Amino acid sequence: MKKIFITGGAGYVGSRLVPKLLSLGYGVTVLDLMIYGEDVLDDHKNLSKIKGDIRDVKKLEQNLPGHNALIHLACISNDPSFELNPTLGKSINLDAFEPLVKLSIKNRINQFIYASSSSVYGIKEEKNVTEDMSLEPLTDYSKFKGDCEKILNKYSSDDFITTTIRPSTVCGYAKRQRLDLVVNILTNHAFHNREIKVFGGDQLRPNVHIEDMVDSYLAVLNAEPNKINNEIFNVGFKNQSVNELAEDVVNIIGEDVKIIKTKSDDNRSYHVSSQKIKDVLNFETKHTIKDAVFDLKNAFEQKLLTNTFNDEFFFNIKRMNSIKLK
Repeated sequence: MKKIFITGGAGYVGSRLVPKLLSLGYGVTVLDLMIYGEDVLDDHKNLSKIKGDIRDVKKLEQNLPGHNALIHLACISNDPSFELNPTLGKSINLDAFEPLVKLSIKNRINQFIYASSSSVYGIKEEKNVTEDMSLEPLTDYSKFKGDCEKILNKYSSDDFITTTIRPSTVCGYAKRQRLDLVVNILTNHAFHNREIKVFGGDQLRPNVHIEDMVDSYLAVLNAEPNKINNEIFNVGFKNQSVNELAEDVVNIIGEDVKIIKTKSDDNRSYHVSSQKIKDVLNFETKHTIKDAVFDLKNAFEQKLLTNTFNDEFFFNIKRMNSIKLK
């Protein structure tokens, strides 16, 4: 049985990725601070859950042996949460990275997959932003993502297969739900308030359904080493404007939902091409943004998600503010 070690495996994407890996017969170990609850992952005979910090080298040394691959999802996620405590953000998002890579090699893990971000590109004028373009990050969160990519590349070898994934903004339902991401925000307001506010609207925002995000990790995990070693892949659905995203939400939630448009000072557009992962790994997204909205609508209707404006567990910055992590 192939064993996968996942940092941050009890987070938004991890809460969908881990059950899928288990269903496919993998053994999984999750190391996570569990700040969004320990019940995010159901117990399973092939799952080991460790409450811990990726900065804890001793804990890593105790638990890394015996794994074939590592998927590194753990980070202080998104700019606002990072900016709450930049020193903490740097210690987790950057300083802890190289020690983790070195320990992975020491413990004979032969595949390392890193979750970076499509925000590393900054603002590009080109219509198709591809993996070979320069990185011009606008924030420290994005800069450190790019710095970690460079660190990982240094250690790539025939015995240590390294791959970086640059995800678009993830959307859709998960057991560890986030309601602070653009499509999820719009859907929450549309369902409960019957109106959504759009600031600007012409800005492009690349998004990806959470199930496709999960499947992209599986595609890399199962790929031939020569196709993925020291490679970078963008993963996204398509680049839609915020106006188009809002229309998709209304289309699924109900035509009675009002769209209120407001001018915005931030009209930056982000757009990425996911052609490379299609060409190299034959991987294509299968789910639309409307599918993500539909899944969230079902979750709201079935009361799987309640108190969706005030529960801090749905909002990274509220939760980080509350727990005062150091």
